[in-house]
Amino acid sequence: MSATLSALAAAAPLAAGWSVHGVWMRRRTEAARRDPLSGLWTREAFEERARKSLARGEQRAVYMLDLNLFKQVNDTFGHAAGDAVIRATGERIARWAADNAGVAGRLGGDEFAAVTPVDGSLATVTDNVHSKLRDLLDRLEQPVVFDGRRIDVRASVGAIRHWRAEAADLSALLRRADEEMYRAKGAGGGWSLALALASAPECRTVNGRREGRPGTANATEATS
Repeated sequence: MSATLSALAAAAPLAAGWSVHGVWMRRRTEAARRDPLSGLWTREAFEERARKSLARGEQRAVYMLDLNLFKQVNDTFGHAAGDAVIRATGERIARWAADNAGVAGRLGGDEFAAVTPVDGSLATVTDNVHSKLRDLLDRLEQPVVFDGRRIDVRASVGAIRHWRAEAADLSALLRRADEEMYRAKGAGGGWSLALALASAPECRTVNGRREGRPGTANATEATS
């Protein structure tokens, strides 16, 4: 018995060490999948979690958003100020997503995406998404103070509802949310929600991207 207890006592520090090492490795792995500037999930990590959310078979809303005239922030205040705006935006989206049991990520530049559950019947779920969109935009458009200067923030958000009966195709849903974001941007900012049940794209695809996107023949967002 004493030999067994001695062996267990000797092994305990080693087991504890491996446990600490495992926690450290998990934290390092998670940190590597976080965008270092915004703190949100990277595109790959976000898409992995978004697909899991959509696969649960419950009602969801998929959101795309970007910042209006972000290039002008960099040109006027400098890239450090632009980084501060991205950092603040990431923090605001992260809090909003957590408050709504959702997941959010930075896709690149000033472009972000999110997925949240939505509650209610066919008749009331639209109001639920409208409320989430208003709350998100209110949070995003708070000014950012950098180096003693106030930087106004304006955003465009697009969303589409996903229903239980519809096959969950994240790429198609993001594309439709992107189209709604484009509509909001064309109206000067704010948000737009797709009421259609289908997630098939409405805009033409040019060079593999939604018409009007940078890199297409009719690009209109190069300075957004």
